[in-house]
Amino acid sequence: MRGGKHFDVIATLLAKFFLDAGYPASSIRVTKSQGLELPGYYRPQKQWDLVVVHQNVLVAAFELKALGGPSYGNNYNNRVEEALGSAVDLRRAALAELYPREKPWLGYFFIMQDDERSRRPVKTAEGALPADEIWHGTSYQDRFGIFCERLVAEQLYDAACYVTSSAENPKPIELVESLDWRHFAAAINARLTYLKDLGIPE
Repeated sequence: MRGGKHFDVIATLLAKFFLDAGYPASSIRVTKSQGLELPGYYRPQKQWDLVVVHQNVLVAAFELKALGGPSYGNNYNNRVEEALGSAVDLRRAALAELYPREKPWLGYFFIMQDDERSRRPVKTAEGALPADEIWHGTSYQDRFGIFCERLVAEQLYDAACYVTSSAENPKPIELVESLDWRHFAAAINARLTYLKDLGIPE
């Protein structure tokens, strides 16, 4: 889900990194009409939320997603599966040489509604085998922090930013230091420096 005006601000902030680095506006795609589809391996294409392509190099692709109540359980699982599927599909497409020249760079920005239901611990089901101990006693807010940390640790995404917010207190809350905006911005700048040293953009 990329709904609401809160992502317009995020998309503008992200686009500014690339504009300031010398990329033309035509290389930065933020609307469906500009073409946000990227090639996949297990499916022909997947639409991302913000795409930067310059001289046939995928400079960066971002997923901008949100999760709100009241049905946190089903929506949480859907967001996890979406993020995993998008990254695995594109990474495998890169191995199949569908992305020329440079390895793709993927960013994930996630905002969760902050309320009592997303903060309270959630029980794990009595399944056929026990869940990893790390999940026991965690809330949906906790679980998404663990998820985002693992996305980056496993190199499915190169960087992730995770915040919570509410209508009553719209100022973003950063729950995990390694997933805050400062680290996210540093990772984007590192990508820009890497490509600049290779002469991109010319």
